[in-house]
Amino acid sequence: MDKPIKDFWRIKLADVKEALDLNNFEAFLVDNADEAKKIVLEEIIPKIDVKSISWGGSQTFIATGLYGSLKNREDLNVLDTFDKSISIEEGLERRRQALLSDLFITGTNAVTESGMLVNLDMIGNRVAALTFGPRNVIVLVGRNKIVPELEDAMFRVKNYAAPINTMRLNMKTPCAETSYCEECISPARICNTWTITEKAFPKGRVKVVLINEDLGF
Repeated sequence: MDKPIKDFWRIKLADVKEALDLNNFEAFLVDNADEAKKIVLEEIIPKIDVKSISWGGSQTFIATGLYGSLKNREDLNVLDTFDKSISIEEGLERRRQALLSDLFITGTNAVTESGMLVNLDMIGNRVAALTFGPRNVIVLVGRNKIVPELEDAMFRVKNYAAPINTMRLNMKTPCAETSYCEECISPARICNTWTITEKAFPKGRVKVVLINEDLGF
């Protein structure tokens, strides 16, 4: 039963890959989370000079198993922003230092069919790293993040990804109660900074791994 669904998405993702490549991203297409992990560890990382590595909040990153594989790498300077044993202050400092890493790994809130990455952040470390700082960025994308147009991307973020993330993080925001955006002024609001990445610069700095599975929010 899953085969026609996989085939449908394989065709659509191939078109998105082409659009991303034309926008100066370096795009990869894989069938599942395990393949995404393999291509990152065996193809992408070995081709770039990586001495330091960090990441932004991403459930897709965790689902691929990459976090488990990378967090204890002794051959790399690992800035683990997910470490629950550190203080809030140390966590923020690691996020700042992550902007100078050789490699930053994250997800994205949405990808348009024309090959744009659309994101909305609370703190801003994830979108800051995507825009400038780390020498290389890997963006892991489940097929559920693909949308037709920019307007669809922004609607998806505000009325799906954001409410789910506030629920996941137990944030005290209106959308956690109603499941859709209330354009709130809550101190716990997670929707603060938009980025729309139309093209990558320099070419190939941002590497996008398209995964033919529903992953993340």
